Amino acid sequence: MPKLFSSLDLRSISLKNRIIMSPMCQYSAQDGFANEWHFVHYGSRAVGGVAAIIQEATAVSPQGRITFHDLGLWKDEHMIELNKIVNFIHKQNVLAGIQLSHSGRKGGSSIPWMTDKKLVEGYSTWKVVAPSSIAFENNSEPPHELSLDEIKIIINDFKESAERSVKIGYDIIELHAAHGYLIHQFLSPLSNTRTDEYGGNFENRIRLLLDIIKVLQNIIPKHVSLWVRISATDWVEGGWTLDESIKLSKILKTYNVEVIDVSSGGIIPHVKIPVKANYQVPFAHRIKNEAKMTTGTVGLITQAIQAEEILENTEADLIIIGRELLRNPYFPREAADILGEDFHYPPQYERA
Repeated sequence: MPKLFSSLDLRSISLKNRIIMSPMCQYSAQDGFANEWHFVHYGSRAVGGVAAIIQEATAVSPQGRITFHDLGLWKDEHMIELNKIVNFIHKQNVLAGIQLSHSGRKGGSSIPWMTDKKLVEGYSTWKVVAPSSIAFENNSEPPHELSLDEIKIIINDFKESAERSVKIGYDIIELHAAHGYLIHQFLSPLSNTRTDEYGGNFENRIRLLLDIIKVLQNIIPKHVSLWVRISATDWVEGGWTLDESIKLSKILKTYNVEVIDVSSGGIIPHVKIPVKANYQVPFAHRIKNEAKMTTGTVGLITQAIQAEEILENTEADLIIIGRELLRNPYFPREAADILGEDFHYPPQYERA
């Protein structure tokens, strides 16, 4: 059997294959509510045969949205439509995950296909927050520096959103600590110049993430798997490093985090990143080997043989597919054909 289609048993869940749908914002919600677009979008990828779907960055508060059109889970009313999506995903024998997120200083932006400029006024904007009053871009208004009391409120926002996630029936809860959003902003010295217990040395900069996880440990049942997405490097001198990512992953393992979803970058704009096929795989490989942690790798993985080779070379445990699944919801089925694996089709499609 190809490695790509072998199962993987974690402590909390069992994945039927090694193909995971990466969280990718759709910017199609209103007031945080999912709608028909999200149902069809996630439902079609579930029919396509991935092992698990990680729902796009879902804000834990209105202030935590990247754009006005982000999904949210800051109130009970959001649960109704998300529950319909999760139920359909489960009926396809696919696990459902959710990525809980706070945008921090990268919030209040416009949706990508309208303009690249950050919004500064109007009903769809808000005062953004961050660990330090350092703007993401030189022409942006500096964010509000969070007080200790405000940090406690954000930790509770993650807690309440996680509680709703469990009630909805998600099998995986992933914390978004990557791509320059709030938790990553605390991790990186480029965006965190605090002098209190949340800034300065490594132990202080990882404190917010650990504080959130400590709270979640008390509410997440044993059958729900906790994952963390990180940017393994900021790609900039003086920023967050791969060595720090390995050190963090070792700590997260002791906190019962089951998978590190390894990406990179995003803390500051206009960084030169050597983007090419498999360019992020070495990060997942080192974290897997040195932290002895289950890892998922992402980034320009578009071919079945390419994904299989990564697994055969034990460079990662999971292949987390993003843009290729936007182009082709049935990538797993085509990969099975290429790799000679018999793949179950829904009875409605068997005659094809």
